[in-house]
Amino acid sequence: MHFDIIVLGSGPSGYVASIRAAQLGMKTAIIEKESLGGICLNWGCIPTKSLLKNAKILESIKKNGDLFGINNHQIKIDYPKIISKSRNVVDKIKKGISFLMKKNGIHVIHGTAELKKQKKIDVLKNEKNIGEYSATHIIIATGAIPKIEKKFQYNGEKIITYREALSLSSLPKRIIIIGSGSIGLEFAYFYHSMGTKVTIIEICPKLFPNGDDEISDYLKYSFEKMGIKSYTSSSIKKINHNNGIITMDVKTSIGNIILETDIVLYAIGIIPNIQLIGLKEIGVQIEKGFIVVDENYRTNIDGYYAIGDVISTPSLAHVASHEAINCIENIKGLNCHNIDYNNVPKCVYSFPEIASVGYTEKEAKKKGFQIKVGKFPFSALGRAISDENTNGFVKVIFDAKYDEWLGCHMIGNNVTDLISEVVVARKLEATSYEILGSIHPHPSLSESILEAIAHAYGKAIHL
Repeated sequence: MHFDIIVLGSGPSGYVASIRAAQLGMKTAIIEKESLGGICLNWGCIPTKSLLKNAKILESIKKNGDLFGINNHQIKIDYPKIISKSRNVVDKIKKGISFLMKKNGIHVIHGTAELKKQKKIDVLKNEKNIGEYSATHIIIATGAIPKIEKKFQYNGEKIITYREALSLSSLPKRIIIIGSGSIGLEFAYFYHSMGTKVTIIEICPKLFPNGDDEISDYLKYSFEKMGIKSYTSSSIKKINHNNGIITMDVKTSIGNIILETDIVLYAIGIIPNIQLIGLKEIGVQIEKGFIVVDENYRTNIDGYYAIGDVISTPSLAHVASHEAINCIENIKGLNCHNIDYNNVPKCVYSFPEIASVGYTEKEAKKKGFQIKVGKFPFSALGRAISDENTNGFVKVIFDAKYDEWLGCHMIGNNVTDLISEVVVARKLEATSYEILGSIHPHPSLSESILEAIAHAYGKAIHL
């Protein structure tokens, strides 16, 4: 069977690409070896946010229940029900994606794709060929898988990745999390709120290694205040198993230590899921584990494209979806905006939440900008005080010469929602003068952005 477009993978890049292609009148098929929605929906973005919602409700009641007149002395955790709720959320959204496939007339093929030359694809299930397909355009959107090093003895039971962490049958008393990117930080907060003793080991000098230094420092302070222990500039030298207990020899900045735990969550990152799909056989160029593409997501082989986590752009669901739309619209010959990867919001949904876009202060200085920096703490904001959530701050960075908004970094309650204002303002090349002339509602958390900019220019009223 021949199609105009065949998409490999149904994550945020794959299913969005297939829908946009169908909207533009192209006969479209999507091949998925597991469940519609990919890792993001089934084992990543969505179920983790469901778990974190439970965590934040629980922490809020524990911390402020008496203050708000809520009796918090008989709190009980039904952990299996918490996990079940997260899976129910996933099922609801999967049904929604399935509906969109039918609505747009997209042919869904369940199986493993194997690329062949001349834009042909074999689909296998249980190692049997269940169909041969061809397309004018083939889009590789197979996402990513956890990065695992052999020395950590991954077994899916005592040493796990995010996938197993989302469906543990019972709460561990102790967990060590290796890596403090978004996956590690979110699970650290979740398990801590459930009563698990959490320790983080990070090889880089700071938590949240790619974040602004002040944000990372504040996060470490916040986690330690909660009771989440972290070791930065640290590496694991040896792991031992003994009667269900895992012992780790860890080299830290203060010397070698030995840690014990019940579970190890391996969260050092992800790698493109491009093994065994036939890329080498058809000659697609790969560098450093990523498929090489041009600005229109075309590979070196005519008719083959790649989007999302399989290419070397930020591994974020919202990036993947925009790449999908751009890829399809370029195939169709439409004019579309190229993605400005320096204006991509990056979010961590732990508590406190983290959100950022653009340059960090260190990056801006390295680029040679003369900068103005402003900060505003939530502890000085009326809405945050009334919500009893005053942790964190907003930090803005402007170019002193041209008043360009170079970056913004936030840590605190609901900052993952606030960051969108900054993304739009930077897209429209808004200056501090224009933002300061825009009225923000009072009381609101968004006032913190206005106040931080005012602080950068010596105009702060409430600081």
